[in-house]
Amino acid sequence: MSYKLVAIDMDGTLLNSEGKISNRTRQAINEASNKGVYIVLATGRILKSALNYSSKLNLNKPIISSNGALIIDENKRVIYEKPMDLNTVKEIVRIGLEEEIYYHFYDEENFYANVYIEDIIKFYNNDDVDKENQIRVNIFKDIDDLILDNINVYKFLFIDNDISRLNSLKDRLNGIKGVSISSSWSNNLEVMDQGVSKGNSLKFLCEKLNISAEEVIAIGDNENDISMIEFAGLGVAMENGVEKVKSAADLVTSSNDEDGVAKVIEKYIL
Repeated sequence: MSYKLVAIDMDGTLLNSEGKISNRTRQAINEASNKGVYIVLATGRILKSALNYSSKLNLNKPIISSNGALIIDENKRVIYEKPMDLNTVKEIVRIGLEEEIYYHFYDEENFYANVYIEDIIKFYNNDDVDKENQIRVNIFKDIDDLILDNINVYKFLFIDNDISRLNSLKDRLNGIKGVSISSSWSNNLEVMDQGVSKGNSLKFLCEKLNISAEEVIAIGDNENDISMIEFAGLGVAMENGVEKVKSAADLVTSSNDEDGVAKVIEKYIL
């Protein structure tokens, strides 16, 4: 099979435990891209964060961000977006406040939160982030003030190390019509508009590029990657991934600290 597109998750997949892209992975991606293969970052992250890493890889390729709620093409033009209904946003904010669990949500380039937690912001605006790709943080007191601005909300992220609290929150969020819920780490919940997933957005992008599912490799490590791994002709789980992902995948590659992404590209593309 001649593969034409490789969709790669970022955290826990493309990035190692230090949040870096290894030299071997960088080289494999560059060689595959030079061969004309679409290397597509498919991340739950905010678009601006994905753009930072895409720039560092010298990739002029489409990007799937916010778990599939927003896609841009190689010219950075939005070709697909599915923001959340603003009344639904208000309902999620209300539940988050009642459950007293930290959350933020975002549009293309801004974080919105009602409390500032420096460690979370440093995770995104670290030393590897170019100045033009720094994420602006907007602390709000009243969600109604934001709603009046008609912002696009692509994804909520709730974070708590108490799994029982997260499960309680998930039960309440499941009662809201018109949302989809996933997770990219054991201590978080992600909420998007109904039908939003990496798999659905990857399908949309492939149809636009006239690429069949059989010509696609998808690589990921967590639950929000399962949909694209199941869509792809070759679905790959990282060794450091959760068991649900490994069960859904066609094969398991090495961990993100052992050049797992590079090994897949070298074997099946190069």
